[in-house]
Amino acid sequence: MRDRLERREFLRITGGATLAAAATGLVACASRGLVAGAPTGDAARGGPPGSGGGGPPGPAGRGADPAGTPGLVSSPVYKRHLEGVPHVETPARLDAIDAALSVAPLAGRLLPIPPRPATEEELLLCHTRAYVATARAESEAGRTALSTGDTEVSRGSWPAALLAAGWVMAAVDAVVAGTVKNAFCAVRPPGHHATPDRGMGFCIFNNVALAARHAQRRHGLGKVLIADWDVHHGNGTQDTFYRDGSVFFMSTHQWPLYPGTGRADETGAGRGRGCILNCPFPAGAGRAEILGAFQERLVPAADAFKPDLVLVSAGFDSRRDDPLGRFRLTDQDFIDLTDVMLGIARRHAGGRLVATLEGGYNLKGLAAAVAAHVGALTRA
Repeated sequence: MRDRLERREFLRITGGATLAAAATGLVACASRGLVAGAPTGDAARGGPPGSGGGGPPGPAGRGADPAGTPGLVSSPVYKRHLEGVPHVETPARLDAIDAALSVAPLAGRLLPIPPRPATEEELLLCHTRAYVATARAESEAGRTALSTGDTEVSRGSWPAALLAAGWVMAAVDAVVAGTVKNAFCAVRPPGHHATPDRGMGFCIFNNVALAARHAQRRHGLGKVLIADWDVHHGNGTQDTFYRDGSVFFMSTHQWPLYPGTGRADETGAGRGRGCILNCPFPAGAGRAEILGAFQERLVPAADAFKPDLVLVSAGFDSRRDDPLGRFRLTDQDFIDLTDVMLGIARRHAGGRLVATLEGGYNLKGLAAAVAAHVGALTRA
C-alpha cells in the first residue's frame, strides 16, 4: 500500500511532459561544439596540476600486465573520518569492502594506485575559497558538524577528505596514462552532495566533480560523462556543472528523498542545457527502471555526447535492503550497470573509466555489491 501511494505521489509531482523536455535538451547538448568549461569554484584562473598507506588487496600477481589490470584506491586514513562517532557512514564500510576485495576471485587482481592528497588549490577547481577554509578550520577545530549544512565531521575528516579528492584525481592520472585499464576508488567521505560552497549529506568535497575538472585541466580531455546510480540524487555534482556544457551528468535516484533535487525537468541551463539527465523513480524501483534508464536513455545520450572520460558515482545504497533507500537493485544489476558504463567508455573514451564510492550502508550488501562491480571491471 505504501509503495502504491509513493508511486502515485511521484507521478503527480513529476508529470509526463518532463521527459519530452529533457529529450529536447539532450539534442541541444549533443549538437553544440563543447569545450572544457570554467571551474565552478574559485579557480577561475586555473589551478595547479595535480597520505596514507594503501589498503588490501596487494599488487596484481606476477606476469600480470599492469595496463590490463584495474586500479584500486583504498587507505586506512579514510577511517579517521568520523572515527569513534556513531554514524551510518561508518569506517566499517571500508573494512567490509577491503574484506570483499581480499578474497578469491578478486584477491591479487587489482593494482594499488599510489596515494596523494589534493592540494587546497586543486579543491578550488570546484569549490569556493571561503568554503575550503571553513571546512578545514571547523574540522581541525574538532567541531562535530560543518556550519555550512548537515555534514558531520571529526578531527580526522580534513586529511581523509583531502586524500579522497586527491586520490581519485590520481586514479584519473593512472587511467589516462594507461598504467591501469580502469579504477575503483574506495574512498570516504563520499562526495556527490557537496556543492561548490557547502558540504551536504555525508560529503565534504565533491570527489567525482574534482576528478572531472582535473581530467580537463591536467590532461586536456574536453568532455567528461558522470553517471550516478546512488539512491540519492547527486545534487552537488549537478550544481557544479549545471551551466557548464563540457560535463554530462546522469542520475538515477529515489524521489522524493533527500536532498529533494533531481526532477526530470532539471536538464541544465545556458551552455549546459540538455547536459543534465535526471531519472527519478519512486520507492520500490529496481532493475527494470534503473538499468532500463541506463540502457535506453544514457546510452543514446552518451553516443551523441561522445565523452573522452567516463566517471561513475558508485553508490550502493540503491541495492535492496539498504537502510537509507528503498530501491531493489541486486548484485547482478550492478554488474550489468557496470557493463553499460564500460561499453560507453570503450566506444568513446578509449576504455577510460574511474568509479568512486558514494553511498551504501548495509555492510554485507555493500561488500557484495562492490565485489560484483569490481569483478565486472576486472573482466573489461
